[in-house]
Amino acid sequence: MTKGYRHLIIAGAALAQITACKPSEETAKARSFSGVYPHLAMYNNEGECGTGAVVPWAGKLWVITYGPHLPEGSSDKLYEISPDLQQTVRSESIGGTPANRMIHTESRQLFIGPYAIDSSGKVRAIPYTAMKGRHTGNARHLTDPAGKIYYGTMEEGFYEVDVKTLQPTMLYPDANPRGSVPDLLPGAHGKGLYSGQGVMVYSDNGEPGPKSLTDYTVESGSLSEWDGKNWKTVRRNQFVEVTGPGGIYGNKNSDTDPIWSTGWDHRSLLLAVRDQGKWHFYRMPKASHSYDGAHGWNTEWPRIRDIGTPQQPDYMMTMHGMFWRFPGGFNSTHTAGIRPRSAYLKVIGDYARWNDQLVFGCDDSAQKEFLNKRKAKGGIEGPGQSNSNLWFTSMDMPDQLGPNTAEGAVWLNDNVKANEPSEPFLFAGWPLRSAWVQNNGNKPVQFTFETDKEGNGQWAETQTVTVSAGGSAPIVFPADMPGEWIRARTNGNTNATLHFYYAAKDSRKSAPDAMFNGLTNISATKTTGGLLYGLGKNRRTLGVLNDAGYYELNEKMELEKKEDTATSAFISKKFAVRHEGVTIDAASVLVVDDKGRRYRLPLGDDAFTGLTQNGSLRICREVATERDLFNCHGTFYELPAENADGYAKIRPVASHAYRINDYASYRGLLVLTGVDADVNSEHIIRSPDGKAAVWAGVIDDLWKLGKPTGHGGPWKQSPAKAGTPSDPYLFGFYDNRSLQLSHDAQQPVTFKVELDPVGTGVWMQYKEVTVAPGESFAFQFPADVQARWIRFVSNKDCNATAQLEYK
Repeated sequence: MTKGYRHLIIAGAALAQITACKPSEETAKARSFSGVYPHLAMYNNEGECGTGAVVPWAGKLWVITYGPHLPEGSSDKLYEISPDLQQTVRSESIGGTPANRMIHTESRQLFIGPYAIDSSGKVRAIPYTAMKGRHTGNARHLTDPAGKIYYGTMEEGFYEVDVKTLQPTMLYPDANPRGSVPDLLPGAHGKGLYSGQGVMVYSDNGEPGPKSLTDYTVESGSLSEWDGKNWKTVRRNQFVEVTGPGGIYGNKNSDTDPIWSTGWDHRSLLLAVRDQGKWHFYRMPKASHSYDGAHGWNTEWPRIRDIGTPQQPDYMMTMHGMFWRFPGGFNSTHTAGIRPRSAYLKVIGDYARWNDQLVFGCDDSAQKEFLNKRKAKGGIEGPGQSNSNLWFTSMDMPDQLGPNTAEGAVWLNDNVKANEPSEPFLFAGWPLRSAWVQNNGNKPVQFTFETDKEGNGQWAETQTVTVSAGGSAPIVFPADMPGEWIRARTNGNTNATLHFYYAAKDSRKSAPDAMFNGLTNISATKTTGGLLYGLGKNRRTLGVLNDAGYYELNEKMELEKKEDTATSAFISKKFAVRHEGVTIDAASVLVVDDKGRRYRLPLGDDAFTGLTQNGSLRICREVATERDLFNCHGTFYELPAENADGYAKIRPVASHAYRINDYASYRGLLVLTGVDADVNSEHIIRSPDGKAAVWAGVIDDLWKLGKPTGHGGPWKQSPAKAGTPSDPYLFGFYDNRSLQLSHDAQQPVTFKVELDPVGTGVWMQYKEVTVAPGESFAFQFPADVQARWIRFVSNKDCNATAQLEYK
């Protein structure tokens, strides 16, 4: 790299961080809720309105939105936002499905979507007639980096563009519609693009075909590289981000700096690094499974971005619902330093540091809702018009949301060769670490664990465990056991599962944060409720229908009564509360999903039962694109789409004692109904007549409702048939867990206690308990025993009780 180029990068970085203007008085008066400014909401006329890129440049914040599959343009816009939060819709906007962004230092231009923006803020657009495709990434040119830039599209179209004239030259045609040209690379949903070490790297996270729409385990996606002449598929898995230490500018030392890529499969997350011409792969746990799906649609654009300053870089990674601290010097010989920060619920497409805040571009409300259908929603409509917003937070917010509990496997019912080590799995960063190992082979096998203590590739044996044929074993790692990475190998060929489960100590209290003051307690007989619907046809208001009439919440967060019989009738018919597939019995909440699978969830206050059964409480609704909130019997859960395994991978977020009538996404906000008549707070909006009210915040405020608690189990004086397992009951993500086990038989009954750490029916025996007649077995689970589901198997027919309490 030349000295002059380094100077340009420093100048470009300084320019991107220009924030001299202070917010004006007008902006200071603009109302925000938990960091979301309703007036900055972005709408389009498409089935989805995601935020593709957020970049500080030329003293402004530049933002693009995208529709779902629009390679020739759309109603989406390029937005320019001033430091005092005045939004300008640029007249040059041509829309599409863009998520690319790169600052080209030599020409002092920001390339974002199909636009090039110079250092004075002048915008030029490259028409889709000249460069067709869903623009997903930019990369520095391999042979003429000062004069050209690469564009990659989601359907494997590649272009080089002259940075002065913006004239594109097609390198490979975009395959829209799919099948119009031969497939260039495996996969069907391109994501990332980056260059260095003499290659351009491209990632893909989806697969064509009907099977990928329902089975999240099928082979999908790819990581590929191009040397300027030929393409090479590096690995056949789902990959998303591709970047390096240079980030949005490209690597400073293009020949030697590493290239990073993130991805996943049904087992766990993947992290790849290319240095010295070779690729190296590592595995990490998932906090959320809402991003799974072989089609790739559920995962937008996870990023690794420098959110620090030119003087002090600070890299943050977003991946599968977790904020991660990422070391800027990560390479194959220095792998130490990746740490979980906290879990989040928002769908984030891009983020940046601006005005010493973090600004997240989100994907909030998709009108189409795509494949995210399930009977628990009762057939309700999606929002009338797609919209999303920006989320402004403090720099330390990524450390303050949900517990960083996460899990994942290196082997999941996989054939394992003797003495062949697994891929390294992240080990550092959690106080409670355990693993489950299962030997599906026909003879005993010894599993040997090794750790890389310093992250320098030096492995040392730590422990061994022998597992019988068809057997399993739990493994608890000491809290002070050192190691950045862990791996395992067997002494014989077998089929095995090795699944790691890491938990954080949930420091939250059961009491809700004061921000929820004004929500109606579940025991109250009266509340200001209402059904919610985000209106379409550019009305851009939220309809609220309650017993007092029809109201609308506008951009200024004013709640006004309206006379609109047609909309009232539509909401009454299309948004009535239903709870198909969900029943409540004495033992627990029983959920039967769309595939007929049965699951049981904890109970909260008894008052939830009647109000749920009579349709007073919404239990399931999409509030972030392609994932639902499930609010049942006093607990909010994150619920993945059915094509991401649905209830099998449900995650409790928080428990509460509120009578929440309905909830919906609007202008990037989470809006709730079920408000007291005489309590006011900054989160509550009331109509002038006092007969309608809503609570407004963001979806990630729910972490502050209180830690997940509850009681229940699969049996409560219920028939238990010998050898037949009970329904699975949710076990993961709770702490302080106790069990009461009893029966009515006249002889001793032996119960197997089985745990499934994966969620897909990978049951492993934890304990075997014999209970004498008339007695009860009480047990407190150790904090380091972690799994997702629990079930019980009796050895005799009887009426049994298996009840757990989570405090």
